[in-house]
Amino acid sequence: MKKLLPILLIVLGIGGGAGAGLMLRPAPEVPAEGAAEGMEAPAEEMAEPMAEPPEEELTDREYVKMNNQFIIPVITDEKIGALVVMSISLEVELGGQELVYAREPKLRDAFLQVMFDHANVGGFDGAFTNSNNLDVLRAALFGVARKVLGPTVSDVLITDIARQDA
Repeated sequence: MKKLLPILLIVLGIGGGAGAGLMLRPAPEVPAEGAAEGMEAPAEEMAEPMAEPPEEELTDREYVKMNNQFIIPVITDEKIGALVVMSISLEVELGGQELVYAREPKLRDAFLQVMFDHANVGGFDGAFTNSNNLDVLRAALFGVARKVLGPTVSDVLITDIARQDA
């Protein structure tokens, strides 16, 4: 019996680990258009960021970090249940930094509206860092960035994101 106990514990440990791995695996990839119900955005806001540019075009881009973080309240049961803090950078054409900073107030307003909408449909609930949720948010942010900045912007990068539950 004493010899069977370690073997039994090993088998139970392996079985428990495999079961936990199956239960905790990430959700299957779903395209942005097929995201969770209620998270649809207008087609013009769902514009996809450009595909990876060829290597020679990478030198034609610069990155502009937005000056301040974005703070988004997550409302649950008519009160603030959490705060989400995000930092965003934009990939723009060389020389586009001045345009970004010149239009920053309008850009921040548009970004905040997208983030508030994302929070209101539950985008920051549960596994909010799931790639599907972030892809939907990033595509919506890219859509409004294109509206404000035009073709100067080629991508929106979420550089930091954190949620503090109340």
